[in-house]
Amino acid sequence: MQHDPPRSWQSGAFAPAAAGSAIDAGLRSWMLRIYNYMGAALVLTGAVAWASVASGLYAQLAATPLIWLVLLAPLGFVLALSFGVQRMSVGTAQLVFWGFAAAMGLSLGGVFLVFTGTSIARAFFVAAATFGAMSLWGYTTRRDLGAYGSFLMMGLVGIVIAGLANLFLASSALQFAISAIGVLVFTGLTAWDTQRLKEMYADGVGRDVAEKGAIVGALTLYLDFINLFTLLLQLTGARRDE
Repeated sequence: MQHDPPRSWQSGAFAPAAAGSAIDAGLRSWMLRIYNYMGAALVLTGAVAWASVASGLYAQLAATPLIWLVLLAPLGFVLALSFGVQRMSVGTAQLVFWGFAAAMGLSLGGVFLVFTGTSIARAFFVAAATFGAMSLWGYTTRRDLGAYGSFLMMGLVGIVIAGLANLFLASSALQFAISAIGVLVFTGLTAWDTQRLKEMYADGVGRDVAEKGAIVGALTLYLDFINLFTLLLQLTGARRDE
């Protein structure tokens, strides 16, 4: 076995270790910023969803064609942020992100009218525990999850197509299958997206680029969580009319 001279005795010997330490610290700080954005967005979404129902706003909108605008608005924000973030200032990107979280909250207000509070809380905590475990695994595992990413994206496309078809079929069996498979897909996507964000991090990027990257990363993980939560709620939630 070859033994190199102790690096601690050499000039500049601590540089590689210090650089690696700086990268680790920067990565942790960046990922923490992503989770902070995501967590704050979930709080805003929940507050808007509850307020829209408590005030009667959601019920009023649901009785008009405006409900379609409410339901489609989050998609507009996602597309704007996903494809236009590079041209936005940090302030604009943040504004669009918070607007998305609020719009998503308004669109989800109906769950408080359809499902019991107990089942909503149960689905939320199960989703939170699942998301936390899978995101932690995606961050710490040495296994390359890239090969699973393509499979998961194909599964996501299949779920979207099946969901659109079920708008016309209104099949409870198909909806159950979509929800069950969807939970598995978004569980896997949580780990894959976390690892992908970790790999995207580059030490030394400009502050604006890193901040906008954190916003887009938060959007990605937020969508994983919200989809996981809503699918679990559809799969296990107790309806108020039952």
